[in-house]
Amino acid sequence: MPEPDALMLFAAGLGTRMRDLTRDRPKPLIAVGGRTLLDHALDIAAAAAVGRIVVNVHYLADQIRAHLAGGAAIFSDETAALLETGGGLARALPLLASDPVFTLNTDAVWTGANPLAELRAAWRPEAEGLLLVVPRDRATGHGGAGDFDMDGTGRLRRGTDYVYTGAQILRTARFAARPAGAFSINPVWDEMIAAGGLYGTAHDGGWCDVGRPESIALAEAMLHSGRDV
Repeated sequence: MPEPDALMLFAAGLGTRMRDLTRDRPKPLIAVGGRTLLDHALDIAAAAAVGRIVVNVHYLADQIRAHLAGGAAIFSDETAALLETGGGLARALPLLASDPVFTLNTDAVWTGANPLAELRAAWRPEAEGLLLVVPRDRATGHGGAGDFDMDGTGRLRRGTDYVYTGAQILRTARFAARPAGAFSINPVWDEMIAAGGLYGTAHDGGWCDVGRPESIALAEAMLHSGRDV
């Protein structure tokens, strides 16, 4: 069964929820526990021995390019137009050159097991997508409702019990078939749910959504109390 060996890091967003912190820097370059959010994500990728990393860029893209200069990351340029998560992934498919692929958001920190290693271990041939989730009561820094419910076989449906962490494995055919342009991953998930092909697995450790300024202290406290992956 093919396993993913390429990772899409989402780093193109405007970071508006961070207010003044993103006035002059992109959200992935905000520091948490002495390291940028982007470097936390790259540490996860390195520990999981991912072979190829693609980073999409839009807002203050030159800063992210400079931060990663000399490294192995490949850039997917969205400076002309922000393509959202689905459109960004579709745009990057030729660079990723893999099916399936990992994707990872850059606005979270983790403790416990490596999230990409967890996904790789749980990947199954019948899946179109596998999302790493946490129970809603363990979603640090997450102020909204849950995203999914999960049945005894691991299949996901829309619900409130689990929160999506921003880490997943996806088969790419549905993204390649869509017209070029901006679109969210959400309708693609819904197509996978309707076909019975969207699965979840629960993260073994801590997770903090670093989407707002007040979440930085929560994330640093979590990292201090647990093992940073």
